Amino acid sequence: MGFKKADELPLTDECHHYSRVAEVPWDIQKYWHQRYSIFSYYDYDVHLTDDAWFGVTPEPVANKIAEDLSDLTPDYKTVLIDLFGGAGGNTIAFALSGRWSRVVAVERDAATLACAQHNAAVYGVPEGIITWVLGDCFDYVSWLKEQQQDDPAITDDDGEYDDGKVDLRVDLHSTVFFASPPWGGVSYRNHDVFDLRLMQPYNLTQLHAACHPYQHALYLPRTSDLRQIAKLAPEGKKVDVVQYCMEGASKALVAYVPEDSQDSKES
Repeated sequence: MGFKKADELPLTDECHHYSRVAEVPWDIQKYWHQRYSIFSYYDYDVHLTDDAWFGVTPEPVANKIAEDLSDLTPDYKTVLIDLFGGAGGNTIAFALSGRWSRVVAVERDAATLACAQHNAAVYGVPEGIITWVLGDCFDYVSWLKEQQQDDPAITDDDGEYDDGKVDLRVDLHSTVFFASPPWGGVSYRNHDVFDLRLMQPYNLTQLHAACHPYQHALYLPRTSDLRQIAKLAPEGKKVDVVQYCMEGASKALVAYVPEDSQDSKES
């Protein structure tokens, strides 16, 4: 099954801009109080679904990740795929960094994707930089790998077929994946060292397998087991791990996994 570029989606009743704490459901009130660190342009009509509040990367962290990923990526890689687009926090940072010729954001929930599209416009992201995909990111990556295998000479032209459908194929050899998955609640906070095999709904093995053998960055709980992450390193290479902090407290870590050059050549 092919994929097509998502049209501009309308904001729905699930998309909210809360102006007063009295409007906010109790379980996301603490996030709403931190709204300006999550989206500094919040008052300019940023929208989120209630579920999206739990997974948004704080804006300063998203900006620093975008900077670090740029520094760790070879110049020939020009496409960034944000596998869990959410309400757009990381996607917007990547698009505004100026590093990528194309940013692809994948989100399976239509209301959340509508928020992301709206928020990107609020932040002034130039039209055409972000390609939005409504669907399951694992299905999309599997499809991309099939396309690459069938046509190793794929280019990143984002062209159109005769039927008007936008071609969402990319040359995976010039692509970097970024994955900021849901962490399955906050149980990881109770672990001095968090076993990434227990992460829900997607564990470390599933995330790495989806992105391998290509370069990818994984946004993970701050207490993640570094021994498990180290095992992701291709032979002769290392995984860079960065803890991202705000106001003296770590929010998360990102594991920057280099491309497995040998497997990439064989794919």
